[in-house]
Amino acid sequence: MARLRELYKKTISKKLMDEFGYKNRCQVPALVKVVINMGIGAAKENPKLIDTAVTELGQITGQKPIVRKAKKSISTFKLREGVPIGVMVTLRSNMMYEFIDRLVSIALPRVRDFKGISSAGFDGRGNYTFGLTEQTVFPEISYDKVDKVKGMNVTFVTTAKTDKEAKAMLEWLGLPFNK
Repeated sequence: MARLRELYKKTISKKLMDEFGYKNRCQVPALVKVVINMGIGAAKENPKLIDTAVTELGQITGQKPIVRKAKKSISTFKLREGVPIGVMVTLRSNMMYEFIDRLVSIALPRVRDFKGISSAGFDGRGNYTFGLTEQTVFPEISYDKVDKVKGMNVTFVTTAKTDKEAKAMLEWLGLPFNK
């Protein structure tokens, strides 16, 4: 669990200092948090999907998810204000590094026809988001107990000023970007 965090402190920060020419260790970009979000649009007809998403995301992250509700009513989507439509978890510190380690070493290699994650998910401010199409790539989820396959978005929030710095940091953390 703390292996990746110690690796970042000792090795990765030094390599980033050399690569970008930082004078001070405080200038090196850091990973602030990882946010995992599951949007469940079908939950407006079947509210039980929210309960299963909460338990599955809780098993994956080891932390209790927050149920997200609709902020506005949209008649074309048959959506009313206050209806639960998704769940999310924000991971920080040791839980965050443990999740990244399991994501890189166990979950991503289990994705079918995996050729790396796209580098198009940067937002211009050093944050990165990518999506997983199913929750069954995590070993905590039993395929037999899954009633509906749900995807999720994983967002890495960093202190990097540019996308280039953030990508270099995430590559050193082990995220397999496609070339």
